Amino acid sequence: MMILIGRSNWLPLRQWKLWSLPRTALAYVIAIDLIAVTITTLAVRSTLSGPNSGVRNSEWVAFAVLAVASTLHLECARGIERRRELAANTSPHTNLKCLWIFAALLLLPLSLVIPLVVLSYSYSWFRVYGRTVAHRKVFSTATYILASGAAAAVLRAGGQIEAPRVPTSFWSLLVVLAAAATWWLVNYALVVGAILLATPEATAREALGELSNQLVVCAGLGLGVAIAAVQTSYPWVVPVLMVTVLALHRDLLLPQYQRAAGIDDKTGLATSSYWASAVPAELARADTLRSTVGLLMLDLDKFKEINDTYGHPAGDEALRAAGEAIRAEVRNGDLVARVGGDELAVLLPGAVESEVLEIAERIRARLTGLTVSVSTTSGRKAILDGVPASFGAAVYPEVADSMDRLILAADDALLTAKRSGRNQIVLARPDQLEARPEPDSAAAEQSGAATEESVADADQRLTP
Repeated sequence: MMILIGRSNWLPLRQWKLWSLPRTALAYVIAIDLIAVTITTLAVRSTLSGPNSGVRNSEWVAFAVLAVASTLHLECARGIERRRELAANTSPHTNLKCLWIFAALLLLPLSLVIPLVVLSYSYSWFRVYGRTVAHRKVFSTATYILASGAAAAVLRAGGQIEAPRVPTSFWSLLVVLAAAATWWLVNYALVVGAILLATPEATAREALGELSNQLVVCAGLGLGVAIAAVQTSYPWVVPVLMVTVLALHRDLLLPQYQRAAGIDDKTGLATSSYWASAVPAELARADTLRSTVGLLMLDLDKFKEINDTYGHPAGDEALRAAGEAIRAEVRNGDLVARVGGDELAVLLPGAVESEVLEIAERIRARLTGLTVSVSTTSGRKAILDGVPASFGAAVYPEVADSMDRLILAADDALLTAKRSGRNQIVLARPDQLEARPEPDSAAAEQSGAATEESVADADQRLTP
């Protein structure tokens, strides 16, 4: 057992990962952020000092509707949005926030569009993406502000000055389409530029991403025009359009990622095959962001005893309950997988050593105090008082500089925890691997195959 005292996740200014970016990328990011601040200041001053100074009540109502709708959209999609972002390592991360922002551009002054952008990305950072690297979300917010400012300028140049700016003629339609194209081009170009500067090894093809994803963004902008039109004339129809938005999100953006995200039938956790693809992707992402990755490997200490005493159905239920308990204690965006018979793993993007140990202790305490009602071979119910586990923890790149060595370090720490009495956490240290050779690719493939075979074998043993 390890007793930990929680500490704040806020880091001193000098320790921010922003400063680890290449100099050109750092200058670029800071410049874009400062321009966004300037646009925000000018927009607020324009609203307060214009001929029709202030914000109308109808605009505050429209802002509230769009804020609630965009937040509900993010909440409904948050379970899978993190995996989508993980897949976009050196290419733009496509999302549908743009539809609410562009609808706001047609309904509100820029001084209210910007707070909607900030609200959307703040909610994403706290609730959806699991507190990923902050400067990246700040930069994304800035690109949205710059794109919105450029689109607002196009609308004004085309004579669409007073809200609502919903197209009511052929000319106004052309102006709105030009504003939408400007919004897309500015945001896309800024993001691609940041990727190329921050990741010199990324090719232009990788930085541009898939054309189909950008077509989805264009569809989102078009849907934003429709939402603005409905909000203007029939505001109570907007909630109905939420169904369309969620269907677009799921059916056009997510299927390729959902198919890749295999789910284990026994536990509802990620499968070992998905885990094997997620770990190197997250390590590559950490290299790009100059970040860290935490890894927990754990074995249930009483698993064989449960099977021998109560039967295989009880083992199934205990394993499932343990998986649910672990998922309840990890952060949004962390990945929990079943990688062996009773061996589970947790991937913790962006976690430093203290956070890894804190999460491990929460999981350990929850499993120790877990009460599970299981079915026995006689058909009766039995109560399991605790499903304790042993933990091996490792952090990339402090402990290991490759996927194989990271997993090896966590496995060695797990073995130490089991040999030392079980139901405890052992953290791997860099010096523990100094004497060990780097695992070759053939050995890694054999290890992966053995892991999948162990899962299949365990499933056969657990099947009644």
